[in-house]
Amino acid sequence: MTDPGVRVDRDGPVATVTLCRPHVLNAQTPATWERLREIGRELSGDVRLVVVRGEGRAFSAGLDLAAVSGDAGGGQPTFQRIATADTAVAEQIIAGYQEAFGWLRRPDLVTIAAVQGHAIGAGFQLALACDLRILADDAQLTMAEVSLGLVPDLGGTKRLVELVGYARALDICVTGRRVPAAEAASMGLANRVVPGAELDAAVSDLVARVQAAPRDAVIEVKALLAAASGRSYPAQEAAERAAQVRRIRDLAGLGE
Repeated sequence: MTDPGVRVDRDGPVATVTLCRPHVLNAQTPATWERLREIGRELSGDVRLVVVRGEGRAFSAGLDLAAVSGDAGGGQPTFQRIATADTAVAEQIIAGYQEAFGWLRRPDLVTIAAVQGHAIGAGFQLALACDLRILADDAQLTMAEVSLGLVPDLGGTKRLVELVGYARALDICVTGRRVPAAEAASMGLANRVVPGAELDAAVSDLVARVQAAPRDAVIEVKALLAAASGRSYPAQEAAERAAQVRRIRDLAGLGE
C-alpha cells in the first residue's frame, strides 16, 4: 500500500495536518485521501482549529500520477478501476475522495491552509477546502487537471467561483496557468501573503486570534457567512436575528 504521507499533531484545541512526502513535493494518492478522510472522522470534539500544511518546499504538487495510473498496491490501477466500473460505483469512489477534503468545511471548525511553493491540482483544492489561506510569497497556485484531460473534482470548483467569480475561475481552470501569491491575494484567494520565513509565525498569530474568540460565537458567525450568498437580505437578517438570540440566551445562562 502506498504510504499516505499524512501526519497529525495536536496542541490543545489545534490540530495540524501535515502532508509529509517531501521527496515527491507532497504529491497525493488515494491512500492520502483515505487517511485524510479518517482524520476527519476521528477528530475529537474539542478541536476547534485545523492547520493544513505541506512538509518541505511545496504545499502539494497534486495528484501522484505514478500511484493512480499504475498499480497502487496490489489492486487494479485507480484510473482503470474508475473507467471500467459501473457509473454509480465510479462516482462512489470519487465521492470517497471528496470526503477527504469536505470535512475541512465543517461548521464547528476553522481551518487554515499554510501554503508555500507549489499548490497544484489536488494541492490547490486542498488549500481551497480550508476556510482561510496564508501564503508564503513563493507560493504558486495551479488548477492543472485540464492538462491531463480531467476536471477538478475534490470540491474546488464551487469554492473557487465563490472566491474569485466565474470568469476568473474559468480562466484559472481552463488555462491551467500558475497564479503567483501576489495575484492570489489581489483576487481574494489568499487572506495574507508573507515572506516564507514568516509563514509559521503568521499562521500562529491567526490561530491565536481565532482562539481568543468564544467558540460558539465563531461557529455562529461561520454559519452565517457560509450561507449568506444563497440568501436574500430578509432571509439573512432573519438568520442573524435567530443566531443573536441564541448567543444572548447562552451568555445569560439560558441556552439549551
